[in-house]
Amino acid sequence: MKAPSNRRVFVVGYGAATPLGKTFPETWKRAVKGEAGFRKVTRCKVSALSHVVGEIPDWNPMDFADAKEVYNWNADFVLLTVGVCREALAHAGLEMDADTAPRTACLVGSALNGTDAFRVAMDNYVNKGPLKISPYLLPNLCANLPSGKAGMALKFSGPIFSPQGACASGNYAVGLGARMIRDGDCDFVLAGGVDTSLVPEIIHGFENMNATIKILPEDRAHGDPGQASRPFSIDRKGFVLSEGAGVLVLAPEEMLSLYGLTPRAEVLGVGWSSDAYHFTRPNPDTVTRAIREAIDDAGLAPGDIQYVNTHGTSTPKGDSMEVGCLKRVFGGHLEKMPISSNKSQIGHTLGGAAAIEGALSIEAMQQGVILPTINHIPDPAFEGVDVVPNETRKMRHDILLSNAFGFGGTNCCVVFRGV
Repeated sequence: MKAPSNRRVFVVGYGAATPLGKTFPETWKRAVKGEAGFRKVTRCKVSALSHVVGEIPDWNPMDFADAKEVYNWNADFVLLTVGVCREALAHAGLEMDADTAPRTACLVGSALNGTDAFRVAMDNYVNKGPLKISPYLLPNLCANLPSGKAGMALKFSGPIFSPQGACASGNYAVGLGARMIRDGDCDFVLAGGVDTSLVPEIIHGFENMNATIKILPEDRAHGDPGQASRPFSIDRKGFVLSEGAGVLVLAPEEMLSLYGLTPRAEVLGVGWSSDAYHFTRPNPDTVTRAIREAIDDAGLAPGDIQYVNTHGTSTPKGDSMEVGCLKRVFGGHLEKMPISSNKSQIGHTLGGAAAIEGALSIEAMQQGVILPTINHIPDPAFEGVDVVPNETRKMRHDILLSNAFGFGGTNCCVVFRGV
C-alpha cells in the first residue's frame, strides 16, 4: 500500500433536509430563530402516545424524480439522499466532470435503511400476493443504494458505501471520508447520513422501548408539540423521532484553490469507540474515551475546545451520561464552555443526526453564533453547565467538538476548526 498523503481535510459545503426545512437554508433560518420542527404525525396513522414527530415540511420525492422513479424507489431515504447530495455539491460549487467524478466518493449512513419500502412490500404480499412484491424491493433495502443512486444522478464514480453506525453514522462518514482524502484514496467525499423512519411499526417500537416521549394530557407538549424535545431539562422524557438527512462535502487543501472552493471548517480530529456493554445503554468509560481520542487526534488539549455540540437526545439517562462524560474530560473548563443540543429543535433523525448537526455547528461557527437548547427548564443535576438555554447566542468560536452515539454501542466524535 502507498504511504498516506497526510493531506489536510476541509468541509467545503453541505446540504440538509430536516423538520425545520427541506433545504439547509430553510433549516438554518428557523434554527437561528430558536424554532422547533415538531407536529403530530401525518405520514401515517398510529395509536401511540409518542405521536409527536419531526417531519420534513413540504418534502415531496417528486421534486427529485419523475413519477416512475418515485414509484420504483419507494424507500424515501434513496431519493432524499439524491436531493441533499445535489444541494451539498451546489453549496460547495463543485461540478462533476472527467477529472472530479472518478475522484469523488459518497458515504451516506443510515440506521434503519428502507424500512418504509419493506412495509409496502409486506402489505402487498399479505393482501395482493407474492407477485405484487416490487422487483425494486431488494435495491430499496440496500444500505449503499442512497449513495449509489446519488452517483447515478450526479455522475460521480468514486467509492460508495454506507457507514452503519446507527445514530452516529454521519460522524463515521465524516471520519472515514476524511481519512480517505488524507491518504489519497479520493479528492472529494460526500459524507453524511439519512433516515426516513416515520412508519407505524417504528414509532410504536420506539415507544414500547421507552425511548421516545409519551405525550400525556398533563405534559407541556400536549398543547404545544414544539416543546416535546427538551434536552438537559428537568422534565425531559425521551427523544422526538424525526426524519432527515445531512451531507457534508469534504476536500483536501490543495483542491481548494484549484477548483475555487471555499473552506468552511477543517476536520481536525476523530475519535471512535464501541461500548461492549449494552445494546441501548451507553458505557461512560468508552464514550469518554471517544471524546478524549477526538481531541487528541486533533492535536489539542481539552481546554482548547470552545463549544460542544452534544448528542443531547432528551432522554433522562442519556443526557446525564453525556454531561458526566464531559465533566470527566473537561473538568472545570466545562463551566466556562457552552454546550447545546440541536435535537431540541429537530428531534432525533437517527442516521441523519450527526451530519445535520455537524453542518449546523459549522454554519453557526461561521456566523459567530451558537444555536440554543430550546424548551429548557434547568435541572439542578446540571448546575454550572451552560446549555445555551432557549435563545441563540452571539459568540465567536473557532474549535468545536461534535458528539454522536448510537444503539449497539457506537461512539464517534469529531473536532472541527473554523477557517
